[in-house]
Amino acid sequence: MPLSFRFGTVGSPKATPSKPSGTVGGIHYAASIGLDALELAWVQGVRAGETACATIKQAATETGVVLSVHAPYYINLNGDNKKWPRLRQYLIDAAHFGNLAGATDIIFHPGTYFGRPANEVLQVSIPRLQGCVDELRANGNLVTLRPEISGKAAMLGSLADVLEMSKTIPGVIPCLDFAHLHARLGDGAMNTYDEWMTALDIYRKALGDAAMQQLHIHLSGINYGPKGEKNHLIMEEADLDFRNLMRALHASNAEGRILCESPVLEVDALKFRQLWMEVSGEG
Repeated sequence: MPLSFRFGTVGSPKATPSKPSGTVGGIHYAASIGLDALELAWVQGVRAGETACATIKQAATETGVVLSVHAPYYINLNGDNKKWPRLRQYLIDAAHFGNLAGATDIIFHPGTYFGRPANEVLQVSIPRLQGCVDELRANGNLVTLRPEISGKAAMLGSLADVLEMSKTIPGVIPCLDFAHLHARLGDGAMNTYDEWMTALDIYRKALGDAAMQQLHIHLSGINYGPKGEKNHLIMEEADLDFRNLMRALHASNAEGRILCESPVLEVDALKFRQLWMEVSGEG
């Protein structure tokens, strides 16, 4: 029986051998150690051409590893009007070439508030995101766009923000970064079983039962201060209660993918997988 969640890394595993190298090597290495998902970390720009994408897609098909893309960091749905066409293109390119590579989901950071209220920012951001989806669908591209929960309260990307985007636009579903959710307010909140259950219940009520079977989760330890996220940590150095998070996911009958962003990518990804098996009784 397959597990309810696929586990993998954001970016190729650290121990990916030199031959084959790159993403193809990362896919094959991930599969060889028991991982079955991988997120292409195109965070500094989309530099893969059509030939490379075809090779990546073939490797994923051969191994059964499912792919997603982390789009460039530069995207900002609330960017000024002059910059928006360029910022928009980062997301379109990630979706276009990600689709060619066999990725089904495109994860992106939605941007910043620039000190403005969230409801005002969403009035700008949602129509812009709708326009991106419209263009992709007009070109036959069916990837899911996933705005990620951000780790700082000054950034667009609260749970409420990404749910509002997703409720409004078909084809948009959040990327649930639980480490960011824990760090966002800077006070160590969102770290108990009851808090995780409350968040998952809000998610279910907003998007329905079907969305609970296609969660896309980023997970790692996280270091934070009063303003939120500082940096990712390995599992053992973090105060995040991973076991109770897994318990909450299991109690919610959740399914999907869990992608590790720890400094020791595949090491912690395999630990998350083992912890899930212990909590769920699967495997």
